[in-house]
Amino acid sequence: MRIARFTTGAEPQYAIVDGDPGAEELVVLSGDPMYTPGAMTGERIKLTDDVRLLAPVIPRSKIVCLGKNYVEHAKEMGGDVPEMPLLFLKPNTAVVGPDDPVVLPHYAEDVQLEAELAIVISRVCKDVSPENAEQYIYGFTCANDVTARDVQRQENQWFRGKAFDTSLPLGPWIETELAHDDVHVYGRINGETVQQGHTADMVTDVATVVSLVSEVTTLLPGDIILTGTPAGVTTLNHGDVVEVEIEDLGVLRNPVIRRS
Repeated sequence: MRIARFTTGAEPQYAIVDGDPGAEELVVLSGDPMYTPGAMTGERIKLTDDVRLLAPVIPRSKIVCLGKNYVEHAKEMGGDVPEMPLLFLKPNTAVVGPDDPVVLPHYAEDVQLEAELAIVISRVCKDVSPENAEQYIYGFTCANDVTARDVQRQENQWFRGKAFDTSLPLGPWIETELAHDDVHVYGRINGETVQQGHTADMVTDVATVVSLVSEVTTLLPGDIILTGTPAGVTTLNHGDVVEVEIEDLGVLRNPVIRRS
């Protein structure tokens, strides 16, 4: 099931996405289905240009990110996969939705895409085993962990390189049923594929990631975990259109701008 957050100009609403690609309809729900039982209102809206899809979730607590979780990406960053998974945070103010602009920070010249599968947490989660982790996953969405690479390389802390506003596009919706360990991940710039990976190649799989993160911090409903990016991270420039595609999930598309 695909769950979208959208607006037609009024307050954001939630809906089940129904239909084939290019002919989708939104089956409108009452309330936020992640926090309250969502009932169908009977209203159906065609997914046209009059409908704006929003980030499917704005985490109330945190976004936890996993670094260097694909061997080839670790190599292109100039090192091996860490012995212990590398974790860092992004703030919820970094989140934007489909078609929202990624604004390149003025203090960086080399800003790169990172196409990733994102996990959405469904309920309070602490010290869970990998075997039980699936019970705490609401679903999955596409993510772009946009990174100021030149700044990241200059500093031991990654805050300026990873946490700037608009550095985390999410969308286009949440898929609650996904073969998450068996899907392709693509990153594109202006239609050209620059990243191509497969979640089976992740060093730490989805269930283990949730378990490891829950050892460190209590995960809350709506929290996001990013699972790392495949090789091929590439510089973004003003005027580019960047896309993240997850097989059987959807395509997240964002324009890139640099304000003068």
